[in-house]
Amino acid sequence: MKTIHCLNEISHLGTALLTEEYTLTNDIKEAQGVLLRSASMHEMELPEGLLAIARAGAGVNNIPLDACAAEGIVVFNTPGANANGVKELVIAGLLLSSRDITGGIEWCKANADDEDIAKSAEKAKKAFAGCEIKGKKLGVIGLGAIGAEVANACSSLGMEVYGYDPFLSVNSAWGLSRNIKHITSLDTIYKECDYITVHVPLFDTTKGMINKAAFDTMKDGIVILNFARDILVNEEDMKEALKSGKVKKYVTDFPNATSAHLEGAMVIPHLGASTEESEDNCAKMAVEEIMDYIDNGNIRNSVNFPACDMGICKTESRIAVLHLNIPNMIGQITGTLAAGDVNITDMTNKSREKYAYTLIDLEKASDAMSIQKLNAIKGVLRVRVIK
Repeated sequence: MKTIHCLNEISHLGTALLTEEYTLTNDIKEAQGVLLRSASMHEMELPEGLLAIARAGAGVNNIPLDACAAEGIVVFNTPGANANGVKELVIAGLLLSSRDITGGIEWCKANADDEDIAKSAEKAKKAFAGCEIKGKKLGVIGLGAIGAEVANACSSLGMEVYGYDPFLSVNSAWGLSRNIKHITSLDTIYKECDYITVHVPLFDTTKGMINKAAFDTMKDGIVILNFARDILVNEEDMKEALKSGKVKKYVTDFPNATSAHLEGAMVIPHLGASTEESEDNCAKMAVEEIMDYIDNGNIRNSVNFPACDMGICKTESRIAVLHLNIPNMIGQITGTLAAGDVNITDMTNKSREKYAYTLIDLEKASDAMSIQKLNAIKGVLRVRVIK
């Protein structure tokens, strides 16, 4: 029996996909797979039998990626599963930052006892009127699953959309509206756009990328939207930009001790991917990924090992070797199998930075001694006999 442990409550639409070969366990020490959303694993001891972790969401800062990779534990996320939910909230943020809808609502609440509120509203509404977004220039930084959907939706709303992504994938490019202007320099977006929305992963190179130097090149009265990661924005610099009027509004989905006190910021309580539909989609994708890996050895959407897919094994046996990306690993692996009189019928090897993955279909099952010798190769992290 294959065992899965849920660190958070996972949508039943996801766990319902588990086949009869799987059972849910309350003890993580018994688990071959872990499903989670926001629970932190950084202080946890990783069980010896743990093979994979699947995060029902995009961000994986709650998982010790390097420690997992070193133990041969594959970590998955679910990119794109929550894209529509985040996209819709970004559009709401655009509208809320353009017209002071929340201010108008609060005015109505404060004047609810005014018997002549309709007449009073006609005089007061000018303060909340704002502007339309149609015809305005929007810069989308990052054209992954969410950024591409935001770009297309805003183009459909009549905005002039500038998209920037130096690592734009072929799939994302195919999905973009032809009306999106692909920009090769952030400076162009900073100088030209009335609104900027950020949709990039958190790396050392993107941390604090929206800062004083960026603000200095932007239009006065710019609106910044951040539904990706809070620390992509230098919030001390944002505080000064809001105070000076350089930034008209800052819309963020990440409340913290700084953002919650920013004058001129609209802070949302991390609602981006919190819709029922997003949670269902993420759970289903996470379960499918972890089952495909445990059952077949295939890797899709891993954040610490390379993608690798050989479908369902149609031969007598399949083994997977997780190892360091160093010279002569393939020769040692194939040589060990050959010495055990095992013929390879199909094989693929993929690498990702310092780690690599080799998936091998065999004509017959390898003996225990060969598996032991594979595990003994310097640089091998884990050997799995899948079938």
